[in-house]
This record gives sequence, structure tokens and C-alpha cells, in this order.
Amino acid sequence: MKVSDIWKDLNELQPIVLKMITNSLTKDRVAHAYLFEGDPGTGKKKTAFYFAKSLLCEEAGDRPCNECSNCRRIDSGNHPDVHMVEPDGLSIKKQQIVYLQQEFSKTAVESNRKIYIINHADKMTASAANSLLKFLEEPAADTVALLLTEQAQRMLPTILSRCQLLSFKSLPPALLKNKLIEKEVSLPMAALVSRLTNNFEEAFRLGTEEWFAQSRKIVLKLYEVLLKNPLEAMVKLQEDFNGHFKDKQQVSVALDLLLLLFKDLLSIQTGEEQGLAYPDQLALLKNTALHSSIVNTTEQITAILEAKRKLDANMNPQLLMEQLVLKLQGGASFV
Repeated sequence: MKVSDIWKDLNELQPIVLKMITNSLTKDRVAHAYLFEGDPGTGKKKTAFYFAKSLLCEEAGDRPCNECSNCRRIDSGNHPDVHMVEPDGLSIKKQQIVYLQQEFSKTAVESNRKIYIINHADKMTASAANSLLKFLEEPAADTVALLLTEQAQRMLPTILSRCQLLSFKSLPPALLKNKLIEKEVSLPMAALVSRLTNNFEEAFRLGTEEWFAQSRKIVLKLYEVLLKNPLEAMVKLQEDFNGHFKDKQQVSVALDLLLLLFKDLLSIQTGEEQGLAYPDQLALLKNTALHSSIVNTTEQITAILEAKRKLDANMNPQLLMEQLVLKLQGGASFV
């Protein structure tokens, strides 16, 4: 990828973070430790490698050339002065931090800085965190630490206090949708998954997964028969729905898909047609809006949210869905 493309990509994803990094570089005020905090898929790791390349690039400037030996070796994970630490199993062990300290006690091999990146820094064991703290308390002038985490609240306050915090914002659904379309995910799937997650990798997986595509079709069929009569909806539930959504986690996905349909309906009823999760169902939703009220739709959304709560409380999924179908059609109470 060209450096201009990397910069453009990061500027779209995290403009504030990129500006802060660029200012640090141009003013030569690089801190000895940074904490990149944010949800999965928000570009923390990509930004860490961009920052490392910016610090060690052989070309002058505040952006890495992406072509010199240092840039290429950082990309391949083979630069002797850039060290990556990730969980060994479920956690980052003390031995990993000790090894890192030993490596950083040596002089930089090919550059004037040594950089270490700790991914999932919140997963350090207590002894590993304490070892890192000692490392941060006496930083070498030529060392830069980049700590990446999705859960900063799980880290030692004493570690947090020694890092410059850079918060990575969640991706806006519209931006995520467009990036998925660029990767040849269809518009209907991109619109839907961008409303379910802000993690690009997860969104791309869902958007290209056959099971999820079939899930969307089944939920749409259920929604259509819900508009007709209870008996047909019950039959459809028994035949297609229960055969496809076989466990609690899968039923939870179905409820999320159904919830987004009714939220789209409410959006149309209130005059908002932008950012729909089901843009290809606009005609169906508009037709439904002509024969339903905002009050009814709000009650249906509440029923689905209540179903999600009861599912989390381990109510039988099949019984839960049967009762929900009746409630959505204005039948028996959802209990």
C-alpha cells in the first residue's frame, strides 16, 4: 500500500489521533510511552506500525516513505529495533516483559531509537504489569513504548499515568459501510453489518459469511409473514427459523436483525430514510409504515429488547420466540 493511501486511510479512521502523532513528530516532542485505547477494529495496531515507521524511516519528514529498508522490515516484523509483544495464550507473562527489558538494555542495532509495541496490554499478568511499570519508571532516552488496549480500566493506574493517552473512536456506520463496499461486500450486507458492529474485521466476516446471509433472508421472511397472519408466522418459525438459529448465540443474532428491521420502520415513520440497515427493503418498510403507528412500532421494539433481556437470563429460546411472535402481532402478552 502506498504511503499516501495509508495516511488517507488513517486520517479517515482516526483524524484526531493522526494529528496528535504528526504534531509530536514535527515538533520533535515524542513521548516515551503512549497508550492507544479503543474498540476492536479501530486501527490501533495499524497506527502503531505507522508511528514506528515514522520514527525510523530513512527519509526525512513526518510521514514514512513505506519503501525504505526500515519501513519494509517493520511491515514484515523483521526490524531488530522494533519489538512486538502479544499474549502468550490468554495473557502476557512476566517472562515476556523480562525478555523485552533485556533486549532494550542493548544499544539500538540500526537506528537511534528502539520501539516496543504491547498488543492487548490489559492482558498482562500482575507480575508482568509490575515489571513493565519498573521499565516505564526509568525510560531510556531512545525508547518509545506503544501500549494497545481495548480495556484501559483493567490496567494499573500507575502504568496509565506514565503514558500519553490516545483514544481511538468507534467507526461511524456510514464510513464502515463504504469501506466494506470498497472490499466488494454488497450494499445490503454492508448496510446491515455496519449497524451491528464497528469492528471492520468482524463486519467483513459477517458480510461475506453464508450463514449470516441466510440469517438475513430468514428474518426478512419472518417479518413479511408477521404482517399477514399469526398462523403462517408460527409455521415459518417452526420450519425455517428454528432449523437455522439453533442455539442461544444464534437466536441473539436473529433478535438483533429483527430489531434493526423495526428500527428502520420507526425511522421511516419519523421521516428519516438515511442510514437504514435494510435499504433494499425500503418499499416494504414504506408500505408497512402506511398501516402502522409509531406507538405500535415502539411497543414492538420494546418487546424485542425484552426478549433479548430474557434470552440473556436463559429463557428457553424456542418458547421465547413463539411468545415474541404473538406479541409482535398484537396477540398474547409477552411474559
